[in-house]
Amino acid sequence: MSAHDDIQPAPAGGLLDGFGRVATDLRVSLTDRCNLRCNYCMPAEGLDWMPTDQTLTDDEVVRLVRIGVEDLGIREVRFTGGEPLLRRGLTDIVRRTAQLRPRPEVSLTTNALGLARTAGALAESGLDRVNVSLDTIRADVFAQITRRDRLHDVVAGLEAADAAGIGPIKINAVLLRGVNDHLAPELLGWCLERGYQLRIIEQMPLDAQHAWSREGMVTAEEIFASLATAFTLTPDPDHRGSAPAETFLVDGGPARVGVIASVTRPFCGDCDRVRLTADGQVRNCLFAREESDLRAALRGGASDDEIADRWRLAMVTKRPGHGIDDTTFLQPTRPMSAIGG
Repeated sequence: MSAHDDIQPAPAGGLLDGFGRVATDLRVSLTDRCNLRCNYCMPAEGLDWMPTDQTLTDDEVVRLVRIGVEDLGIREVRFTGGEPLLRRGLTDIVRRTAQLRPRPEVSLTTNALGLARTAGALAESGLDRVNVSLDTIRADVFAQITRRDRLHDVVAGLEAADAAGIGPIKINAVLLRGVNDHLAPELLGWCLERGYQLRIIEQMPLDAQHAWSREGMVTAEEIFASLATAFTLTPDPDHRGSAPAETFLVDGGPARVGVIASVTRPFCGDCDRVRLTADGQVRNCLFAREESDLRAALRGGASDDEIADRWRLAMVTKRPGHGIDDTTFLQPTRPMSAIGG
């Protein structure tokens, strides 16, 4: 019997949008702070971080997650940032989330810098799996992209997560033209040797500098072409469902590689995700320009039922797609580090 066999279908009154999609996957940002300065995400000097009094407390985070799970049909909870390992209460938040019933799958998206010292405690607290952002295995290129010489810490964090039994371990990579786009086969080979699952993501217009351009983005087709120089990729016979990654068998399988082509092959019609920012705002789409405030309701004494109703209403305005290809598309005012992955 699986640890998640008690997960039930979304109840009536779940997070249904106007196009019939039901959100069951909750992404919770725990902080907008990060200890890397990836050049496709933020400037070298960093950003003005969110004031502490605006950030949800641990109890507020857990209460919202509980309402999502118990009242709104959330089945998966992923903690993100910024860098969630910078959140002091992370282990306790994970533990309290894993104790909810029905038990959601609990995961983490991280840069892994602090994972070597926390993996064991997170596993004991109930963390099921981890996604690690890693764009290259070359130390010099890593330092060029992140502006930090910390590749060794990431590798140590991955090894610690593996030793702690957290899995599957997924690697999220962004390819940058002229920087690491030629290194995709090398990264895939490295992941295959260690049993990590690589997901290569098209760069999205979510940088703080608003410097993204479609012309500069490495497309899914270019990613496939690069990987094909060293591997044979065939379509995965398993249906992807609402998963963002389109997966392919590597050299006949069973190993797989995924490509998340949010820009050139959008999958909005199957989206089952909803996001909660570190300051308690619901975002019904990663690219939404509107948010719905749950923090004010929490701190104003609203009941669980009232908060759940506000959350449901926040989903009604979800658009059919992100509209990146539309001439009227405007990049969200918040960068990725402040939204959460």
